[in-house]
Amino acid sequence: MIIGEYNKSVILTYIGALLSLCGIILSVSGYIPFAVICLVLAGICDLFDGVIARRIERTESAKQFGVQIDSLVDVVSFLAFPCVLGIYLLQPLGIFGYFILGIYLLCGIIRLAWFNVHTAGKKDHYTGLPVTYAALVLPIIYAAALYIIGLRFIFGVVYIVLAILFVLNISIKKPTGVWYIIFGVLAVLVIGAILLPNLII
Repeated sequence: MIIGEYNKSVILTYIGALLSLCGIILSVSGYIPFAVICLVLAGICDLFDGVIARRIERTESAKQFGVQIDSLVDVVSFLAFPCVLGIYLLQPLGIFGYFILGIYLLCGIIRLAWFNVHTAGKKDHYTGLPVTYAALVLPIIYAAALYIIGLRFIFGVVYIVLAILFVLNISIKKPTGVWYIIFGVLAVLVIGAILLPNLII
């Protein structure tokens, strides 16, 4: 016997972690467009693992394991991975870019710990912006920057705003119903927008 849980929802969480590792490797290897696509896909995995978890029968132990593994994978997928990616995206800022990434990482870790202690049981809203939204915001800005000259220089602001929203005491409604379709369509559009310049070349 081996330890751990291996139901459908956590398998999707594991896939998201592996996609993030692929994205980190692609980032340090210079394949930034494909790294950003990995970030999008990791976000989709995180979005739907909760949906699957609510639809399958799980023991209390499996539920608790799901909470912990989701939070641990979030650290990798939406904090560490965006920081590695940010080494490229914030390159124009020099050493100041590393300072921004430090703020982003710390705020994200604080937000995750706060969520685990205070808001994990709340069903209709989050307190502070979930770190998962980095997988939506950063790829959208990156895709837009491929077509709008000069837009890549706002990534420093984007990282700072995300960091502030992670720890800001605001209520964010959890996505339900049609929002899953909207996020899915957005993911497809963003991936298409990122791939298009490479296909043309």
